[in-house]
Amino acid sequence: MPLISNQRVILTIRFLNFIEKIKKIDKLLLIITFLLSFYGLILIISASRSSELNIFVSQLIAIFVGISLMSLIEFLDYRKIAEHWKAIGIVCIILMAYTMFFGISIVGVSGVNARAWIRVMGNFTFQPSELIKIGFIITFAKHLENSHKSLIKNEPQTLAWLAAHLLVPVSLTHIQGDDGAAMIFILIALVMIFMAGADWKLLLGIFVAFLMVTPVLWQYALAPYQRNRILNQLNPESDPLNMGYQQIQGKLSIGSGGFFGKGLFKGDRSGNSMVPIQESDFIFSVAGEELGFVGCILILLLISALVWRSAKIAKKSIDSCGAYICFGFIGLVMAQTFLNLGMCLSLIPVVGVTLPFFSAGGSSVISLFIGLGILQNIHINGIENA
Repeated sequence: MPLISNQRVILTIRFLNFIEKIKKIDKLLLIITFLLSFYGLILIISASRSSELNIFVSQLIAIFVGISLMSLIEFLDYRKIAEHWKAIGIVCIILMAYTMFFGISIVGVSGVNARAWIRVMGNFTFQPSELIKIGFIITFAKHLENSHKSLIKNEPQTLAWLAAHLLVPVSLTHIQGDDGAAMIFILIALVMIFMAGADWKLLLGIFVAFLMVTPVLWQYALAPYQRNRILNQLNPESDPLNMGYQQIQGKLSIGSGGFFGKGLFKGDRSGNSMVPIQESDFIFSVAGEELGFVGCILILLLISALVWRSAKIAKKSIDSCGAYICFGFIGLVMAQTFLNLGMCLSLIPVVGVTLPFFSAGGSSVISLFIGLGILQNIHINGIENA
């Protein structure tokens, strides 16, 4: 009997601790997340209403899976997860290598050849690079924490190891043909290094070095179709039926909405899928046509709110690793937002980057929810130790 009573006491204590942690969840971050997901689902319904594929259902399933994983991860101690950063890095490399050799290859008419997806079951596929972005944020955050003092001193050996750390995912995603993901990794790392206290002169030096090797990258790193995209970016109208078609049509859709838009589900261009892949990379064009300038600004406000709340959690973090993870997540969201909007507004070439929480893509939304679960955990631990 005493043994049973003791077990009941332990279970009761654990249950009460669980309830206390639920109360400490950042509810504002949760509300922002649900608003982002709901808005994204509405746009996906409109973008895919002429499609035979039930993209909305797939996205809804991904959101439920993401919320489930977020709910689990937010109660795991992120510090214990980060302690295994080397193992996480190895798993990420193995996953990338598996994708390179056994992944699904997508070949486009313009020369695109990307092997960046793996088949999970049936027709369901997953893009490992999306999950690896979260893994990279964790490993790079721990790396920064371990080398913080030497980073402040700009020690060459520390900078070299950090660069080598970054070069692994960048190289692997480039080999896969997914240079959009490679760019995201670079931007995440730059944000994290800057927030870790690196001298701005260092970042300027990195930028200058990049400019110096640009001719080499142009000649040997970029595929012919990528060079064509960059050249076409200078004058999209020079190839309006091929390289420039998607961006030209995207700008026409955005501009046709005016200030208030044509009305939800009433966009004739969206309804007839005038913009290729409008449910994913060019979801912003659907918002522009149907909800106008107001709808586009609302997207930016919601994403800005997510970034602001993530920064507040970083400020409350009990250690530098937690803060760096938050900054890494901020870097991920901001980088994907800027690159995606840059594509849609024809400011940069098409690089295949999704708009966080809005673009159709189960891999992206699941990974983002996993990242949010870690942020919630950082917030809970910060409250507990306040």
